[in-house]
Amino acid sequence: MKYGKLVLSIALDLVGMASYFFPGIGETADFVWAPISGFLITRMYPDRAGRIGGFIGFLEELIPGMDFIPTFTLMWVYVHLLKKDKYLKKRAT
Repeated sequence: MKYGKLVLSIALDLVGMASYFFPGIGETADFVWAPISGFLITRMYPDRAGRIGGFIGFLEELIPGMDFIPTFTLMWVYVHLLKKDKYLKKRAT
């Protein structure tokens, strides 16, 4: 499940970056993709981090030229690698 979510995250980041591949429709497509992106992040990661990530993903898609940021993949890294380590450190102390 964990790595399936990584593959899905990479695929969704590629969808978000697709506007670079289609000149002329790029920024218009971002206005459509921005709320979808934000919603999907909140569904994939339903805690506080997911809500914050969804908002960041939404803004990242709306700001011209920021589509290269892999928001979904960064969320996966945060939730499955960084946040996990913080939780384990808290329990150890």
